[in-house]
Amino acid sequence: VQLQASGGGLVQVGGSLRLSCVASGRTFSSFAMGWFRQAPGKEREYVAALSRTGGSTNYADSAKGRFTISRDNAENTVYLQMSNLKPEDTAVYYCAARYTARFSYYVNQGDYDNWGRGTQVTVSS
Repeated sequence: VQLQASGGGLVQVGGSLRLSCVASGRTFSSFAMGWFRQAPGKEREYVAALSRTGGSTNYADSAKGRFTISRDNAENTVYLQMSNLKPEDTAVYYCAARYTARFSYYVNQGDYDNWGRGTQVTVSS
């Protein structure tokens, strides 16, 4: 599956952004999806994940209460709604996909075998 993330940009502290990731090439509903991010000089880290039906979700502690992951299987798209953004949210955000028959989410980077190119999010103070 090919993944294309978009929706990043420059936003002020406390603002909101919605990232989108469109998948193509295979049946989207067969993939569990995740969002990860990489800040300058840091390792890529987990942000959020959801199962292939969207029925199960999980968030990193840094994202809980501020970010919402969702998907629209009819549109082959996964979203990351981010609110109350902080400077430490500045990073390149990547979507990832894992082909699975299970109704699980996956939080480890190694669980995913398909990655998008990433979209830059910059939160200014």
